[in-house]
Amino acid sequence: MHLWLRAEQRDFERRVGLTPQGVEQLLAQGFRVTVERSEARAIPDAAYLATGCEMAPAHSWPNAPADAIVLGLKELDPHGPDLVHRHIMFGHAYKGQADGPALLSRFKRGGGRLLDLEYLTNVDGRRVAAFGYWAGFAGAALGVMAWAAQASSQVLGAIGTYPGREALVADVSAKMKEAVANATKAPRVIVIGAKGRVGTGACNLAQALGLEVTAWDMAQTAHGGPFPEILEHEIFVNCILASPGVPVFVPKGAVEASRRLGVIADVSCDPSSDYNPIPVYDRATSFDAPLVQVGSASAPLDVMAIDNLPSLLPVESSQDYAGQLLPHLAALGDDPDGVWQRASEIFDMHVARLKS
Repeated sequence: MHLWLRAEQRDFERRVGLTPQGVEQLLAQGFRVTVERSEARAIPDAAYLATGCEMAPAHSWPNAPADAIVLGLKELDPHGPDLVHRHIMFGHAYKGQADGPALLSRFKRGGGRLLDLEYLTNVDGRRVAAFGYWAGFAGAALGVMAWAAQASSQVLGAIGTYPGREALVADVSAKMKEAVANATKAPRVIVIGAKGRVGTGACNLAQALGLEVTAWDMAQTAHGGPFPEILEHEIFVNCILASPGVPVFVPKGAVEASRRLGVIADVSCDPSSDYNPIPVYDRATSFDAPLVQVGSASAPLDVMAIDNLPSLLPVESSQDYAGQLLPHLAALGDDPDGVWQRASEIFDMHVARLKS
């Protein structure tokens, strides 16, 4: 079994799905492991080199042996070649996303397969590995930062990564206290999906700052809306994945409505999905431009929709996620729990639906 860890090519992506400790375990089990060099990765090349694994130039995976399984996290270059390998990554191709058909067509033409990380599940349908906690934690942090900037008549600008949780909390706390010192009340936060991994992270961030949190889950949203209570909070953190049956939480008309809501932190971030529950915006944001402004100068409404939020805390989020994923990477050969088989069947189903 040959696992090829590729370097991420997306800007501001410093996470990784396999740590040096994981490499050591796989090597001990008889895996062949190749790691591409990366200047952006939060864990340095030297730590991988010390394991005794093979090292390769960044972005050389198209030339990997045909039987290699290529492991990455975020999307590939959309202008790249047809895909002949098995790829483990977040494909963002199964829920009506605009770029999904093109990616699946590249696999179909090349004969490769997508084993989508979002669809690695146990027999009960629960994901076996997720960045959710740190996505929620980071998303709520940026929501508070956006609110603090807005309360000071500014707009949140480019952001970087943080060395750890404590540094992030300290920075957000300082920004919030400065805004409150300018005669502004502390914001109230509503989190939808509060009982899940993402929502737990969002609630924990708000609690670390001493903020009032309204924690909603399925019981509070089962009636399908409308949800005027959301508009009575200064910050809304959405932790619910776009999927069939998910209600609209903030309709387009809310932009012009009377509201306290000034910031939406859409952690789930599926603006191009047919099931987007926050249709007031239509594009993802980024670390260098974190907000979409959809309100007016007199009634601002800023949407934060960064789709790789855990990169704000790349070391902690990588260690957490890689630890969850490792047992399943180690079982790639025999797949006793059917995790990889289920992901493969989902890929086949969606490729079969391609129009060409």
